[in-house]
Amino acid sequence: MTTISPRSDTTLLPLLGYGISALILLPILAVCVAAAMGDLSTLTHLWQTVLPGYVGTTALLLALVTGATGLIGTGTAWLVTCCSFPGRRWLEVALVLPLAFPAYVVAYAYTDLLDHPGAVQALLRQITGWGPRDYWFPEIRSTGGAATMLTLVLYPYVYLLARAGFMGQGARPFNIARTLGTTPWQAFLRVALPIARPSIAAGMLLVAMETIADYGTVSYFGVQSLANGIYQSWFSLADRAAAAQLALGLLAIALLLALLER
Repeated sequence: MTTISPRSDTTLLPLLGYGISALILLPILAVCVAAAMGDLSTLTHLWQTVLPGYVGTTALLLALVTGATGLIGTGTAWLVTCCSFPGRRWLEVALVLPLAFPAYVVAYAYTDLLDHPGAVQALLRQITGWGPRDYWFPEIRSTGGAATMLTLVLYPYVYLLARAGFMGQGARPFNIARTLGTTPWQAFLRVALPIARPSIAAGMLLVAMETIADYGTVSYFGVQSLANGIYQSWFSLADRAAAAQLALGLLAIALLLALLER
């Protein structure tokens, strides 16, 4: 009967970790090589024309989606963790279900439902007798619409991690704060929320990564983001090096977000 010594275990595990890390880094290395093989002419042209708009739209999407998912995910996590009400167990599971749907599929469904020919506006015109120009309805195919769709799909990242953060701290810190004379809202803001902040920040970081990498949803809504610019550089301008250079820009944004979270 053979046995494995503890020393062999401690030798193999780091090697396994290095091997997995190397596999993960291969796509990044390939992008760096592709970016270095071209010049900056296409990227300079894009910067002089459309690239500032891409950057601004991406920043706006990041702000809207991360802010909204932070509020929704944290609020719902606190609700199902620290409050008791009928249907709480059912809601605790249902709040995770949006992760099962790709964002662009949800975008198709909501656009079909809320757009001008959709069921909602058609019913509104039928009930009121209004014509197409007699009322105002939010524009679905817009930056706000894309941010809304991404928020509805991505908030479970924040919800799951915030819920774990609230459950991990238990009720004792909150109850101690209440005995010291704070209101429930003050105890939440001053005690429970700061303790769970690392978990919430990690969830929002995941949301930010998904947002800057999304192409299907922003393309369907006609939003010109950096991901859309990468696609156009590769397929419309036939410049793979410029697409790789823009992809490195997205990678730099992701690393910056990770550093800011720290």
